[in-house]
Amino acid sequence: MSSASPIQIPSRLPLLLTHEGVLLPGSTMRTSVDSARNLQLVRSRLLKGTSLQSTILGVIPNTPDPASDAQDLPPLHRIGTAALAVQVVGSNWPKPHYTLLVTGLCRFQIVQVLKEKPYPVAHVEQLDRLEEFPSTYKPRAELGELSEQFYKYAVQLVDMLDMSIPAVAKLRRLLDNLPWNKSTTDRLDIRAARVLLDNDHYAMEKLKKRVLEYLAVRQLKSSLKGPILCFVGPPGVGKTSVGRSVAKTLGREFHRIALGGVCDQSDIRGHRRTYVGSMPGRIINGLKTVGVNNPVFLLDEVDKLGKSLQGDPAAALLEVLDPEQNHNFTDHYLNVAFDLSQVLFIATANTTATIPAALLDRMEVIPVPGYTQEEKIEIAHRHLIPKQLEHHGLTPLQIQIPQPTTLDIITRYTREAGVRSLDRKLGAICRAVAVKVAEGQRKEAKLECPDTAPEGEGGREHVFKDTEPESISDSPDLALPPEMPILIDFHALKDILGPPMYDMEVSERLSQPGVAIGLAWTPLGGEIMFVEASRMDGEGQLTLTGQLGDVMKESAHLAISWLRSNAKKYHLTNASGSFDLLDNTDIHLHFPAGAVTKDGPSAGVTIVTCLASLFSGRLVRSDVAMTGEITLRGLVLPVGGIKDKVLAAHRAGLKCIVIPQRNEKDLEEIPGHVRQDLSFVRAGRLDDVLNAAFDGGFPVQARPGALDSKL
Repeated sequence: MSSASPIQIPSRLPLLLTHEGVLLPGSTMRTSVDSARNLQLVRSRLLKGTSLQSTILGVIPNTPDPASDAQDLPPLHRIGTAALAVQVVGSNWPKPHYTLLVTGLCRFQIVQVLKEKPYPVAHVEQLDRLEEFPSTYKPRAELGELSEQFYKYAVQLVDMLDMSIPAVAKLRRLLDNLPWNKSTTDRLDIRAARVLLDNDHYAMEKLKKRVLEYLAVRQLKSSLKGPILCFVGPPGVGKTSVGRSVAKTLGREFHRIALGGVCDQSDIRGHRRTYVGSMPGRIINGLKTVGVNNPVFLLDEVDKLGKSLQGDPAAALLEVLDPEQNHNFTDHYLNVAFDLSQVLFIATANTTATIPAALLDRMEVIPVPGYTQEEKIEIAHRHLIPKQLEHHGLTPLQIQIPQPTTLDIITRYTREAGVRSLDRKLGAICRAVAVKVAEGQRKEAKLECPDTAPEGEGGREHVFKDTEPESISDSPDLALPPEMPILIDFHALKDILGPPMYDMEVSERLSQPGVAIGLAWTPLGGEIMFVEASRMDGEGQLTLTGQLGDVMKESAHLAISWLRSNAKKYHLTNASGSFDLLDNTDIHLHFPAGAVTKDGPSAGVTIVTCLASLFSGRLVRSDVAMTGEITLRGLVLPVGGIKDKVLAAHRAGLKCIVIPQRNEKDLEEIPGHVRQDLSFVRAGRLDDVLNAAFDGGFPVQARPGALDSKL
């Protein structure tokens, strides 16, 4: 910088008289122009000038301009600020005026006023030294391998930058800090990658397989573009942590971008530099943070993007997540294309229903279902329990949680697809044990120093009374320190976590006709769903409660219509013995958990079974759950979410699952040990569903007194 030549402002400057304060060098100010001389200055100099020199003027502070040309100039301050007019905005309402955006360059001193009309011009002397950025700028080595066209454009832009303007200096620093051609080398050892993924995560075979496939292809072709993956599954199944493990496996930098609640497209593409407080988007900021051009970007909660007057961020992501376009991604703030084709994008979502179709089409969706009970036990003993012991300062010599206890926690205290609640329950157990361990250490210290207590029997009673702890489980002598390790059994669970939150209530709920068990899918995983029905004298109305959606209401009407048309076939009658099930009879269908919104076609077979139980007076088997869409002709159509629904039935202790026949292919995704514990009925028609739902089947009643035709 010392060898750079100083910049000289013109010796003759037009003067802008303002009373709006002092413009400092390097700062920016907006000023209103509505007086005669200032208007002439803008019209004659700024609007008609064609050179850069015509945009430089002198700003004289705290000096009001006379309202008319006839009045003389007031006394001028001898010190002013040379400024560059960045923007001129004019208006004719309520009177002609202009608004100038000026940036201060340096101070000057007025030597002599040369003329006063039509606007003042003075001979000035520059007081501050302005350094010119060397024109022989040598671009960074990383720019050398870019395309020739972009290289020329970037050099031209850099040469034109005026470092005296703060906004330009900020842009220049950003350009210098971006990793244009800096990248990390991928670790392509497939065996090591498989071991690392297995150590970090249990199960999740599909995700691991996809990562290993990417590594294998990278070994064969080094110029492979980064894939666009989307992990879809319920909360707590490890989607975000898998993203971190993928980056660790590849040896790449990792950056997480939280998109939940983002409703401004500028968060993705950045703001234009003309706005005050503008900044780059999260993509460019993330690249600046990691310092390489091939990191792993985790776009978390992509299904929770919003939309507002500031634009649609999901639409802005279309360019980012398109492998055919993201090699030329342009941030509004940077206004220069950046290559994102080497970035490995991983998006996470709980459901695809709220993701726009165009955005979903650009991503490779990999479902991440919930865990089975056996998988949760393995995850707890491999990862969760060691992590909680470390966080609470405990060791395996102080606490033992056997697998039956872990199973009790999973079945009686948590009911979820992931393991977050399980992790919290294990943390509560560790905190309770930490209290016992700390109290035991205090007791040992007191028992080792009996001379500090008063002599005699009364003193010993005082020690025992003060050191009596709250029991985790029954102990023969509460005065002694607890024996190590502390074993957590069912009684200890009840003392620490309270009574069980979930009981196996299936058999109790099915103790009377008119109740059936369905299977539902939610963004939180699969759930079992009870359907209850009752009938009473009335006018043939059907009442539906439980905060149902339109599709589920239509399924209920379909079910009652099918049963009415087949009432004689199955000998179903109302209370008065009529085959018209709605004759002087009202039906009420209720779906418990009324605070939860429910919708979807998969409850059709459950509603039919529930109503068939109500009108036949027979109990539905307590170990059967079902799912499937129905038609007026009695067909059972396929539905989605089979794996999550089956896992929910397995968690609830059910043994028989009725699924549509065309969903048989989905059973291959269910773990083998779960399939062994369950029996599946593939139903093509509602007859198959009813035969599986009732003990002894649901036979067709022969019509009495049927006459043979004589024709």
